[in-house]
Amino acid sequence: MSAMPLERLWLALLDTLIMVTASATFAVLAGLPLALLLIVTAPDGLRPAPRLHRVIGAVVNGFRATPFIVLLVALLPFTRLVVGVTIGVWAAVVPLAISATPFFARIAEVSLREVDRGLVEAAQAMGCERRHILWHVLLPEALPSIIGGFTITVVSLIGASAIAGAVGAGGLGDLAIRYGYQRFDTTTMAIVIVILIGLVTGVQGAGDWAVRRLRAR
Repeated sequence: MSAMPLERLWLALLDTLIMVTASATFAVLAGLPLALLLIVTAPDGLRPAPRLHRVIGAVVNGFRATPFIVLLVALLPFTRLVVGVTIGVWAAVVPLAISATPFFARIAEVSLREVDRGLVEAAQAMGCERRHILWHVLLPEALPSIIGGFTITVVSLIGASAIAGAVGAGGLGDLAIRYGYQRFDTTTMAIVIVILIGLVTGVQGAGDWAVRRLRAR
């Protein structure tokens, strides 16, 4: 590889890290409250609201069922409204975040549902308010599983960022298409693949370590 592709490789890696970090942060900030809302409004939740639960569930399922590449194109007008452009790193963050949020919300919801019902009933018997049950019972007990789910979400975002890069968002996906595929540069393609594998392995390892530490407490 020449000096220019090496420089482009570094910039592409930074672009990918920015896309994944920004969209993962948004997914947590929006997805966790969404998961809590699904848990609270469920028919057997702390404050049942079946109609609201069904509406929120339908919206979440709709976004989850839409392939990322389709969502990326469908959200172009909204992306332009939010960031002013439809190509580049920050233009990719919008569909990545919107795609990752319902995905993480469902994983977090499952984690919260796995908390022993007896703990919730004991807290209710002691007169704890709903918010105390959420913050001091459900979230602490489900945290290891939520961290594991977040790890899966970040890994999925790494793959999705490569897809976004292939349609003008920049990053490693863009580099692999323009230099690896279109110029028949198998070395560049192989290096991009190795970097993506390294990113996924690193994220998965860090997530597994955090889960083990939390469960060992």
